Amino acid sequence: MLLAGTVVALAAGGAFRLIGAPGAADLCWALGTAAAVGPAVGWVLGALRHGRAGVDLIAVLALGGTLAVGEYLAGSLIALMLATGRTLEAAAQRRASRDLRALLEHAPRTARRRAGDDVRVVPLAEVAVGDLLVVGPGEVVPVDGTVAEDPAVLDESVLTGEPLTVHRAPGEGVRSGVVNAGGAFALRASATEQDSTYAGIVRLAREAGAQSAPVVRLADRYAAWFLPLAVAAAGLAWLVTGSAVRAVAVLVVATPCPLLLAAPVAVVSGLSRASRRGVVVRDGGALENLGRARTLLLDKTGTLTVGRPRVLDVIAAPGWQPTQVLRLAASLDRYSPHVLARALLDAARERGLRLSLPTDVSEEPGRGAAGTVAGRRMAVGRLAPGAELPAWARAADNRAALDGAAIAWLGVDGRPVGAVLLRDPLRHDAPRTLRRLRAAGIERIVMLTGDRAAPAREAGAVLGLDEVRAGLSPADKVAAVRAERDRAVTVMVGDGVNDAPALAAADVGVAMGARGSTASSEAADIVLTCDRVDRLADAVAIAVRSRRIAVQSALGGMLMSLAAMAAAAFGLLPPAAGALLQEGIDVVVILNALRALGGDRPARPVLPQSTEALIRRFAAEHDDLQEVLEAVRSAADRLSAGPGPEALASVREVHRLLAERLLPHEHAEEHQLYPALAPTLGGPEATATMSRAHVEIDRLARRVETHLALAGPDGNLAPEQLDDLRACLYGLHTVLRLHFTQEEESYFSLAP
Repeated sequence: MLLAGTVVALAAGGAFRLIGAPGAADLCWALGTAAAVGPAVGWVLGALRHGRAGVDLIAVLALGGTLAVGEYLAGSLIALMLATGRTLEAAAQRRASRDLRALLEHAPRTARRRAGDDVRVVPLAEVAVGDLLVVGPGEVVPVDGTVAEDPAVLDESVLTGEPLTVHRAPGEGVRSGVVNAGGAFALRASATEQDSTYAGIVRLAREAGAQSAPVVRLADRYAAWFLPLAVAAAGLAWLVTGSAVRAVAVLVVATPCPLLLAAPVAVVSGLSRASRRGVVVRDGGALENLGRARTLLLDKTGTLTVGRPRVLDVIAAPGWQPTQVLRLAASLDRYSPHVLARALLDAARERGLRLSLPTDVSEEPGRGAAGTVAGRRMAVGRLAPGAELPAWARAADNRAALDGAAIAWLGVDGRPVGAVLLRDPLRHDAPRTLRRLRAAGIERIVMLTGDRAAPAREAGAVLGLDEVRAGLSPADKVAAVRAERDRAVTVMVGDGVNDAPALAAADVGVAMGARGSTASSEAADIVLTCDRVDRLADAVAIAVRSRRIAVQSALGGMLMSLAAMAAAAFGLLPPAAGALLQEGIDVVVILNALRALGGDRPARPVLPQSTEALIRRFAAEHDDLQEVLEAVRSAADRLSAGPGPEALASVREVHRLLAERLLPHEHAEEHQLYPALAPTLGGPEATATMSRAHVEIDRLARRVETHLALAGPDGNLAPEQLDDLRACLYGLHTVLRLHFTQEEESYFSLAP
């Protein structure tokens, strides 16, 4: 409204001046000037209440001065500049909010209380310690308690971040806010609603948001020295010359329009550019702070990792193939809602396996599914407690423990025949993103996670983090954020309800909004709307550039204003001419600030469509070739168990897979993908290391072929061959896993 009023007043005054009515023109300009005085005084008083004397104080003095000496045109121009700056800043501060409505909206309001055979729905506030509650499948646990009867299968990711379900036996504690991922179970309440975990998270988030430091506008920071300088210059001009008009002229050209306009224009431009990259920034202050950030705190699950389990490896018993194990396990689990079942199905589809239709399927919470596939009785899930494991199964169990993986066993006719290892993997774009963040000015990167220490440390080592803190509760995360904020401007990135308090406590909270919780998105200042962590690096780069341009524009504009102030003090610039000159300075400042709409060189190399198509093709082949990697490892394991006919047959099968599938894939990458990537990456040297890996893979494959050719006339391996062949197979498996991971992180992550 102020902007519209000042525009109308300025235009009407100009029209009256053109038709020869100077009195009416002065009246219009005086009204436009007077209309801006009230809001400007209000803004100044608001800033003073918060202990700041902002840039608006000079504008108030200039407005009052122009009215006092009758320089109404100059006053109207100042009013227009003031209204324009405030309007731009309001546009930059889009619906700034740190409320946590989602936490309250998604919290359970009622509970099912059981008394004997009677189950009644009661308000949550009526639940008392000792009440017996019933929690149905898919329901949120309403209060803290202990499992009373049957075991419970729970999804605790909302609190801990771990994507795998956990099993709680009768007598074990359960926290409110977790989701029942199994069948209905009885819960003995150990706390009331207000004393339970979920309510505590809500309180933490509210307290953290209330204690966050207020954002100080970039304009106000520069005004701290410009304001007294301008007032002193105007006073000195009046004192020395005795002319109030000169003092007003100094204030007119000193009106910090570069500050009022440069920062908002650059910030709005940065917000616009960020939105095109799938980054929603709630207010301009958040973008300013992001540009000054030096410490980055990251949750693990769903932020650095994919956020859901994926098949890591498939281990088969002697006489079985990994492909068989995966196909049968996925067939049996094809209708299960369990998170591990989805991972099995995804892996089977990626490898193009044809699934069978199971019959007589039943699912026992906490144990898994059982049914009939291809006429045989099968089960997938956990083994019965105390079951005796054969040697291959003990080795599989040991590997799962070493890799920090969950394990799903496949049993056929009552005996285990295979194991599927599952783990939440790192995002392929995470390493590249962290390198870009360090290049953008982030000096310290720390992981804060509720996950176990072992997998957290492993992820931290792979990503080169400065510190890893595991096993943290929401309160621990808030404490860690506050400690880091004492040292530097701090950004917190997360995606779960358990991250919401930490996001609110940070200088800048960033939520992974594509698949993260609504609570974290509501608590954050910035939301990444697509499920790509590299958008965080884009956001930081945009914030740094926007802030740099804002500072350049503000300082450059103020230097020009200082020169104009000197001219006005010596009587070379009357107020109206000074206001017009200030408008010219503003145009220069705005044009420079609009550079924030553009970008520096692309953060990701721009690939031709044909190259992106090649990347997607070879990425899909990597999924399909997981079967070959599993076969190589399985053959090495069987060779270690004994050089019998079965072990030799598995080695021959590996040789066939290498010759027919793996080596053609590596050859095609070398002669199709790498030449296509070379121009974008700066030449063939960029792919030279990967080409050397291809040579090593080919060498090891030929060595396996040579060993088979050296087998005796009876087809058996000589004793002196075993050690080298076993080393070849284990070495080939290691090189292939490393090579696949490097390609996925360095090349495949380039295609969106």
